[in-house]
Amino acid sequence: MNAERIMARSTSGVAVEVVRETGSTNADLLARAPTLQAPLLLVAEHQTAGRGRAGRSWLSAPGHSLTFSLAWRLEGGLQRLTGLPLAIGTALAETLGRLGQPVKLKWPNDVLKDGDKLAGILVETQGAQGEPGGATWAVIGIGLNLAMPDELEAQIGRAVASMPWLARMDRDTLMAALLDGLAGALDEFARHGFAAFSARWNLLHAYQGEPVVILDRGDVLHEGLAAGVDDAGRLLLDTAVGRVAIVAGDVSLRPKP
Repeated sequence: MNAERIMARSTSGVAVEVVRETGSTNADLLARAPTLQAPLLLVAEHQTAGRGRAGRSWLSAPGHSLTFSLAWRLEGGLQRLTGLPLAIGTALAETLGRLGQPVKLKWPNDVLKDGDKLAGILVETQGAQGEPGGATWAVIGIGLNLAMPDELEAQIGRAVASMPWLARMDRDTLMAALLDGLAGALDEFARHGFAAFSARWNLLHAYQGEPVVILDRGDVLHEGLAAGVDDAGRLLLDTAVGRVAIVAGDVSLRPKP
């Protein structure tokens, strides 16, 4: 991949860097956040220590996935970032849909294809230097499977999705399209918060109206019918005792067996 070609094919105006290999693009950008002056996209041909939500590892193989992070400055404290991972998921899913690859969303931060995980999103934050309680740098990490070698799927230990058609697409053009979708969504999120995305997220919800369970470290916290998300990004669940709203935290959603 080539940074100059990605920038030439993007309308976002965001600076791009491409490295052959690194541990974690999120970790790299978090370390650089105190000195950043403008948004920056960091793409790695291969990540050796990719991370997912709740400290899980994100495994990838060189040439078979896109692994990248986008650093974006947002005004206000952490409370202004409520729902950001879901807004990013919406933008990613909508961009893939425009590329002819329909996908669905799983609360709070997974993109699914045919019921299996295609992409994961990890949002981490760093306060802007010299602005306590003011601006925040959001570092948005995304891993997107394009092709899935059998040996990597065996290492992951569960079925995962891939998009062979996108794997044949020019990577710089694909990355530019994803960057444009994310940059547009972040501009919109900065102005309106997640409320601008909630209805769109619900249209892409993989389990809308279906029975699900909410787990915390394997223990069932709630079960009921998934009723989408509210304007704060909380999952709405219709249970036997009424509707409850669930904050992401470290809980996980699963289809009810």
